[in-house]
Amino acid sequence: MIEVEVLGDGGAGAPPEPEVARLLGIALASAGVDEGHVAVEYVDAARIATLNAEHRGKPQPTDVLSFPIDGVGAIGLPSALRELGDIVICPQYTDDLRAAIVHGALHLTGMDHETDDGEMLALQAELLTW
Repeated sequence: MIEVEVLGDGGAGAPPEPEVARLLGIALASAGVDEGHVAVEYVDAARIATLNAEHRGKPQPTDVLSFPIDGVGAIGLPSALRELGDIVICPQYTDDLRAAIVHGALHLTGMDHETDDGEMLALQAELLTW
């Protein structure tokens, strides 16, 4: 089971927590991950700009950042105790919060749209139709 924690205020367009859990479950299951904990946090533009600068060297706001923690194959941890990571979303810079949740989850599984010839974004589009 995927344990989900939603923090912050996603605004009027934010999906309710059960929908966040469903989206995370679908995205993570696409990589064979069916147990662990994920936190999704909605933040303002200033906070995501700070995180983007610290972790990616890009001092501007972005839509979503992912921070994997234990990884998909964390050695020595029962999968139910695995801390999959955190997804940080800035609603102000996001056109579709559902897409941002799936996008962040796919990054937690190790996918990277900047290096995979479009595979991640194609999978994201497919998953969003489910």
